[in-house]
Amino acid sequence: MIPLAWFGAYWLRFNLESIPDEYWYHALLFLPLIIGIQTCTFWLFGLYRGMWRFSSMPDLIRIAKAVCFGAVLIAPTLFLCNRLEGVPRSVIPLFVFLLLLFLCIPRFIYRYWKERALVGRTGKRALIVGAGAAGEMLVRDLLSNRHADYVPVVFADDAKDKFRREIRGIRVAGRVEQIPELVKQWDIEAILIAIPSANDTQMRTIVEICERCSVPFQTLPSVRELLSGRVTIESLRNVSIEDILGRDPVKLDWQPIRQNLQGKVIMVTGGGGSIGSELCKQLARIRPAKLVIFDHCEFKLYKIDAVLNRMFPELDFEPVLGNVSIQPLVQNVIEKHRPDVIFHAAAYKHVPLLENQAREAVYNNLLGTKVVAETAIKAGVQRFVLISTDKAVNPTNVMGTTKRAAEILCQNLDQENSTRFTTVRFGNVLDSAGSVVPLFREQIKAGGPITVTHPDITRYFMTIPEACQLIMQAESVGQGGEIFVLDMGKPIKIAYLAEQMIRLSGKRPGVDIEIKYVGLRPGEKLYEELFHDQEQLLDTAFEKIHLAKARRYDKTLWCSQIEKLSEACMQNDNQQVLAILKKLVPEFQQEH
Repeated sequence: MIPLAWFGAYWLRFNLESIPDEYWYHALLFLPLIIGIQTCTFWLFGLYRGMWRFSSMPDLIRIAKAVCFGAVLIAPTLFLCNRLEGVPRSVIPLFVFLLLLFLCIPRFIYRYWKERALVGRTGKRALIVGAGAAGEMLVRDLLSNRHADYVPVVFADDAKDKFRREIRGIRVAGRVEQIPELVKQWDIEAILIAIPSANDTQMRTIVEICERCSVPFQTLPSVRELLSGRVTIESLRNVSIEDILGRDPVKLDWQPIRQNLQGKVIMVTGGGGSIGSELCKQLARIRPAKLVIFDHCEFKLYKIDAVLNRMFPELDFEPVLGNVSIQPLVQNVIEKHRPDVIFHAAAYKHVPLLENQAREAVYNNLLGTKVVAETAIKAGVQRFVLISTDKAVNPTNVMGTTKRAAEILCQNLDQENSTRFTTVRFGNVLDSAGSVVPLFREQIKAGGPITVTHPDITRYFMTIPEACQLIMQAESVGQGGEIFVLDMGKPIKIAYLAEQMIRLSGKRPGVDIEIKYVGLRPGEKLYEELFHDQEQLLDTAFEKIHLAKARRYDKTLWCSQIEKLSEACMQNDNQQVLAILKKLVPEFQQEH
């Protein structure tokens, strides 16, 4: 291409007529020099690394830079050789123009030919929802992959400026709400959702529209899952219930989190549970000096041990098997490892199961918290974070009451000690052990029915990683004595959740899978609350973290009641345990 452009520049200079002998001689004389300089610039700018089949705008820019930089070197070099004798001044700009054409046009012709060769291939005709960057990358990958299962046919996007435009030859034919008509009009066989930034409300709307089309649909992961920024066919997966109920990305301020936790010894009680194990993984990324994982379940401890060994081989951590209610054991562990921060996630949490076992709930959730907290104070632990629940607000069950009592305990202990106590309160966590989502999955797999307690029952939901990240953020901003409430979004009807899970499994609610209403279980409420009427909810610097202005209790009276509660537990007197619980938490109204 360099000789063609060089001689072509002379030819154009002399009006497409024969080149005079004198100029022809100098053109031949300088040709090796031109080739040498221009080839070096091509190598320098990486032209030889590109594949013609995938030529794009960055390649065009790279070619332009290489050609222009070469011309900048050629002109003074020829001037130094013979003051440009025999080289007309117009030859160099003509050479630049022709060389750009000769390098770009063949590349794009070759790419066009390769892409047109894929048009007649077999594959499901696909509608792409979202004509943004992710949709463009997905279409590009589909067009360039001969063995792809999908052939992109048309886009759907709500952006008005994109309507009737074409992206890589694929037209934006309508809005998202028009997807059912587009499916019929374009004979669509599959829908691919390419909007990683969609929040849960937007995703829910898109999924509901797609469900009316009777064709399969898949989605790209959310923004926080696409860390590499590369969108390919392999990124596609089936839409999950998490996409609909928990897609809002969490915007964390990692600087105070790292400042507070990096290089510190951290202990997590209940570290093998759903929240505890994810918290351990999140903490491991911050590189603590040591991570102590305390749990009473051997199998859960074994699982988190295996996960951390695989994911973080350089992490210094120690799994400890034991119960938080056993004071000598807890004291030995804390004194041995001297943690700077304790995240207390250990708790019994299954509401109906604990209703008739108040003694065990109190012993683990309240007295266990007391053991760990008081031992932390004696050992000089800097910060203690209690992980609580929305069931602690106006509790109607034993589980929620014990967690509310644990909140009050931590507030009282914070007032007169150097250890900083912080409480973080949130609702249900998707896919946590014993939660409704895995239960529904099992029931759908078994062919139904799905059991829902009440048609109007609602719950707040949050993903496990989001909950753990917000726990760390709350810990970083807490000054002591606060109850932080995580923003759970809008409550979701459990009946709606059941219907969505049935549809996402490819079945029809009430036809293929029955939804059976079985009535509220002991201690269960129709709806949960995140804060008490007397707790003034204040905003913090973080959008998804609120501060519940805590109510204060008479510490002396409360401590004497705790002692009586401990004695009732030792005597295994459930009635007495319940009676004292009602004194400790006056808003406790047990329902049966």
